[in-house]
Amino acid sequence: MGQIKLEQVTKSFGPVEVIPPLDLTIGDGEFTVFVGPSGCGKSTLLRLIAGLEDITSGTIRIDGQDATNVPPAKRGLAMVFQSYALYPHMSVRKNIAFPMRMAGIPEDEQNRRIEAAATALNLTDYLERRPGQLSGGQRQRVAIGRAIVREPAAFLFDEPLSNLDAALRVGMRLEISELHKRLATTMIYVTHDQVEAMTMADKIVVLQAGVIEQVGSPLELYRAPRNVFVAGFIGSPKMNLLSGPEAEKHGVHTIGIRPEHTAISTESGTWEGTVGVAEHLGSDTFLHVQCPQFAEPLTVRASGEFPVQYGDRIFLTPDPAHLHRFDAAGLRIA
Repeated sequence: MGQIKLEQVTKSFGPVEVIPPLDLTIGDGEFTVFVGPSGCGKSTLLRLIAGLEDITSGTIRIDGQDATNVPPAKRGLAMVFQSYALYPHMSVRKNIAFPMRMAGIPEDEQNRRIEAAATALNLTDYLERRPGQLSGGQRQRVAIGRAIVREPAAFLFDEPLSNLDAALRVGMRLEISELHKRLATTMIYVTHDQVEAMTMADKIVVLQAGVIEQVGSPLELYRAPRNVFVAGFIGSPKMNLLSGPEAEKHGVHTIGIRPEHTAISTESGTWEGTVGVAEHLGSDTFLHVQCPQFAEPLTVRASGEFPVQYGDRIFLTPDPAHLHRFDAAGLRIA
């Protein structure tokens, strides 16, 4: 079991309220990602769940039991930090065993759990090495192994991949997702990278200034963002958000169109513009196009290699079926 429920939880540092009253339920076995810009409160919220910070008011329930005042070590949760925090003088085996030794678990049971975790994380051949002999990705797997052997009700990940290079991030992202499928244990994962959120989560919680802007599956947030903030944050590259006369034609304050929902032509279209930077990625080309009626360049996606150069004139046509509409308060209009 691993349901976590927050009821009217708040957090203040002195007179500054960083988490206004917040309600959230994380289902048993869900992979939930907290995402948002720096300073949005996502790591603070994770630390409140872990018990590493005291809540100012409200209730935290773990599997239906009030855990608000329960010490971190007794909440049945395991946390993986941004820093690996491994003991450099200990072998991988001893690093993984450390929390079990502190808990007084019998040695034969320790060995069973270590071997199972090492198998799940492809660390069997590295158990006698020290952290200094491992790559960054292997060290992160050791930190995850140390959490696995505690057999927690839920895993809490605080930006665990931010210290890795791009290639390792992709690999570890897949490994953590695979691990979740195998263990079927609740996982809460904090990141500022919305690509990680979209590719890993069962459920995404989008935060801004401590407020939950929207909760839903990755595709729900992508297809139907509830406000301008979520529309601009979820999706890579981000949605084009346009106000002024073009939006007024549609009777709204702001319209949004994603880069992949805009047709490109060298002959005719709805908006005429000039190509600025073209990002050629092989499978896709992203064009940044300046149209005179818009203050900001539009980002559009073309499949494969698109034969244009800096300064070329092109035409863009948004797909009306994928147009997003928002009112003056920034809220989605159905």
